[in-house]
Amino acid sequence: MAPELQPRTIQTPWGSLAPVVDLAPLVYVVVLYGLVYFLPFGVFEYWTTNEDGPSEWLQFAAYAGACVCSLRVLWQRRRRWRSLQWLAWLLLALFLFYVAAEEISWGERVHGWGVEALRQINAQKETNIHNLPAVQNYLHVSFIAAGLFFGFAGWRWMPRIDAWPARRYSLYFLIVALFYTYFDLSWITHAERIRNDQEGLELLMAVGLFLHARQWAFNPPSLAAAADREPAGSPD
Repeated sequence: MAPELQPRTIQTPWGSLAPVVDLAPLVYVVVLYGLVYFLPFGVFEYWTTNEDGPSEWLQFAAYAGACVCSLRVLWQRRRRWRSLQWLAWLLLALFLFYVAAEEISWGERVHGWGVEALRQINAQKETNIHNLPAVQNYLHVSFIAAGLFFGFAGWRWMPRIDAWPARRYSLYFLIVALFYTYFDLSWITHAERIRNDQEGLELLMAVGLFLHARQWAFNPPSLAAAADREPAGSPD
């Protein structure tokens, strides 16, 4: 995993803060619910819930960009294709390709072609897998699992695998996991359900993966710095 960057000191009226994680996701949530929420003309709903809206297309762009960056890492390490690190990046690239393709229903939203057999059983009458009834019921669970893995389990329990995002990107994933956990618990307990602003919040996970992959593709840590963190015999 990439060596942790030196935390940037933030001066506040109550003292100095030096967070070890990127706080941009918190700023995004504050702006989203503290400013955009109160804008007229349905701007908030258009951003957070609209199918085929800007948030969904930004997610596609982020996942696709992260996939391209992951492929660049694989090419850069092509001579080590048998290593555990290379395999982890391959799995990440395949995951990113699948999610990006699902976001635009495998291109159906662009060219209009699709698989009629899938459309007939799809909840949104589109050519994708995640809106099939058998899969859709577990979609929230998959976001929770992915959020916990990328936001905590990966860097905490497998720190030598640099394909998993570093700790500084944690909030991009944990906020998504928290949202879906609370949303599902409100439904299970028959409590008042929170707003389903899924598109606006899912964007965080896409951006987090893009930032992670872009760093390793274009600005990887020096070999000397990586060696200082990883003992001999760690995955190459």
